[in-house]
Amino acid sequence: MIEPHGGKLVNRLVTGTRAAELEAESARLPAFRLDAFELSDLEMLSIGGFSPLEGFMTRADYDAVVHTMHLSNGLAWTLPVTLAVSSEEASELREGSRVALADAEGRRLGVLAIEDIFRADRQEEARQVFRTTEEAHPGVKYLYSRGEVYLGGRVELFRRPGHAFSHHRLDPAETRGIFAERGWNTVVGFQTRNPVHRAHEYIQKTALEIVDGLLLHPIAGETKSDDVSLEIRLRCYEALIENYYPRDRVVLSLNPASMRYAGPREAVFHALVRKNFGCTHFIVGRDHAGVGGYYGPYDAQKIFGEFDAGELGIAPLFFEHTFYCRACDGIASPKTCGHGKDSRITLSGTQVRSILREGGQLPREFTRPEVAAILQQAFQPVG
Repeated sequence: MIEPHGGKLVNRLVTGTRAAELEAESARLPAFRLDAFELSDLEMLSIGGFSPLEGFMTRADYDAVVHTMHLSNGLAWTLPVTLAVSSEEASELREGSRVALADAEGRRLGVLAIEDIFRADRQEEARQVFRTTEEAHPGVKYLYSRGEVYLGGRVELFRRPGHAFSHHRLDPAETRGIFAERGWNTVVGFQTRNPVHRAHEYIQKTALEIVDGLLLHPIAGETKSDDVSLEIRLRCYEALIENYYPRDRVVLSLNPASMRYAGPREAVFHALVRKNFGCTHFIVGRDHAGVGGYYGPYDAQKIFGEFDAGELGIAPLFFEHTFYCRACDGIASPKTCGHGKDSRITLSGTQVRSILREGGQLPREFTRPEVAAILQQAFQPVG
């Protein structure tokens, strides 16, 4: 079994007597309400999804990650994981103090032991992490909307955030246990925030030819407002696995993390997270974690070349843009198909949503009929 990033799977989720003690302590502490994005980060920190991190970043790690894509100890890590508060809120805090962490309703979930309080240069963070300072970029917009002071320190979680579809939520220790039980030595992870279409199916099955199993790991945290809902995406994945995949070689599990839309940096980040869940390989397609026109189509693949061999500890599998070719009568890519664009059927997410909203039929060449039926039903006008 592949080691977690940094060699140890972090566990900051406490139970039993310690959980009761921490909950009682949290009631006496000042509390900060976390938004949905921060809550997903808190959960990922606690269950080991962000190993080796044990909490929100201190300045040393934050600065190192923003400018070098490594933690202060030299370990590869590409995205900041931070907790932001306003200057007014920070003025009441001191390093060494403890604060409760609560959800939007004020329900206390955990405690942060503050090790560092520092002011961030958010424009510089945007420039380095997102390669733009434009607020039209959803990641930059969110960054600028947050407080200007960051709190760093270790966290402990005594209560999980409330979630739907709990039976589809497997922690890293659980996915690793399943892989070991099935005798899988090699596992490929696939990251998605969209319903799987036939091009994705082609990529996943191609990867399955060289590994023992597939972790289908859709994002369950914050995504864009116009993305297809989690419930519909799950139904689509279940229909595909039931009808078109070897069920004993696929694990479907929701990833609690939120999308950052950081393109190349997020592609590496996604790979490291899947390593923590037990994957040995990770699929990186065209414009992975991209948005708009901010990144080149294959920048998310090129960035892996900026790390030393073996430094990441997980093997990326690069795929070019795939499509259905009428002349080939099947799914292909520029590497396997010599026909022109007029033979290719490709649809963007925007085009798919437009077809569905207008009551149109998705082409069979684009998606399986079972998936098309679920999407068409979901997009039917109410009333």
